[in-house]
Amino acid sequence: FLFSFPRSSAPGRLAGFGTLGEHGLVPRKAGAPWLVAGLAAGLAGVAAASLQHLARAEMVPRTEGASGVLGRADELALRCSSFMAQPVTALSELRARTGDMKTQMELLIMETQAQVCRALAQLDGGASFSVDRWERKEGGGGISCVLQDGHVFEKAGVSVSVVHGTLSEEATKQMRSRGKVLKTKNGQLAFSAMGVSSVIHPKNPHAPTFHFNYRYFEIEDADGNKQWWFGGGCDLTPTYLNQEDAVHFHKTLKDACDQHDPSLYPKFKKWCDDYFVIKHRGERRGIGGIFFDDLDSPSKEDVFHFVQSCARAVVPSYIPLVKKHCNDPFTPQEKQWQQLRRGRYVEFNLLYDRGTKFGLFTPGSRIESILMSLPLTARWEYMHAPSKNSKEAEILEVLHHPKDWVH
Repeated sequence: FLFSFPRSSAPGRLAGFGTLGEHGLVPRKAGAPWLVAGLAAGLAGVAAASLQHLARAEMVPRTEGASGVLGRADELALRCSSFMAQPVTALSELRARTGDMKTQMELLIMETQAQVCRALAQLDGGASFSVDRWERKEGGGGISCVLQDGHVFEKAGVSVSVVHGTLSEEATKQMRSRGKVLKTKNGQLAFSAMGVSSVIHPKNPHAPTFHFNYRYFEIEDADGNKQWWFGGGCDLTPTYLNQEDAVHFHKTLKDACDQHDPSLYPKFKKWCDDYFVIKHRGERRGIGGIFFDDLDSPSKEDVFHFVQSCARAVVPSYIPLVKKHCNDPFTPQEKQWQQLRRGRYVEFNLLYDRGTKFGLFTPGSRIESILMSLPLTARWEYMHAPSKNSKEAEILEVLHHPKDWVH
């Protein structure tokens, strides 16, 4: 689901930023006030395609008066022309609030969706994405793009949601349980939320499953006070461990974080390891990545730029791994192990993922999009245990004891 709501493993200690220091975003010092929020669960799509959009837009003359307005309108139309569908919000409204963070974020997640879908479809070379535009009667809507039964991918979904309205009592209660101070009016709380989320399940057991999610949230309480925050991250779930792949994936994410502050990657890597735990199995879902939530300082623009950096890192961190392994030979036993590991993926998403549970409790949520993360096929066997010193046992060791892949 696009808006997952995990929190730090340490009660009351949520991720956030403090001042903008020499290296960019600097985490707040211990003991400083924390805005406790809890809404969550990528890619900026601003690689080659985005640069092309900008280059084309720069060709539109920027003049004063009516011509200037027309130029900006044409620039927005050009930017949107390469999306998988028109934005959820009407172009007229986006033009009217070009400087608003909700506009910036919606355009980013739309670009992300288009960039990722094109990269996946090009790599698959077989199936194409179905584009499903949907509306939420309580306010807003979304665009779900899903590829199924392709040459490379069994299932790949990239979904955008842009929703608004009032939070349910269950959602408000969940936020308050994490320390959020909220003043409701007649039991209701106004909110706006948007995000892009993707889960990709390749066919080949040597190509890893991948997830990313980037989101923005605003609430307005009964006194008219607004609070905002960003969240997101990405993580890798291989069926078999490949050391080079793990290093490549984590180093790419670390490089993105280091553009803002060197302390961010280790913090968000640990948060990812602590969140994606299948508690009843005593193991992680995968080999991690980064995860962050409730980022609300030093400013919207600063955190937005951090999210962009992380988002831009996802395509180069993941696509090369699938290209590398999509044609690897595999045995029926390796395929069976992949199905068993997918069963673990399902267990986490349905039992522990806060975003999935929140979505199921939110009126008007789109169930098909919430459950898009589940694979087409999975398997459970009674008392299955891999042989000692096997490749299957090797990945389990890492899932029980997370590693530092970049030092």
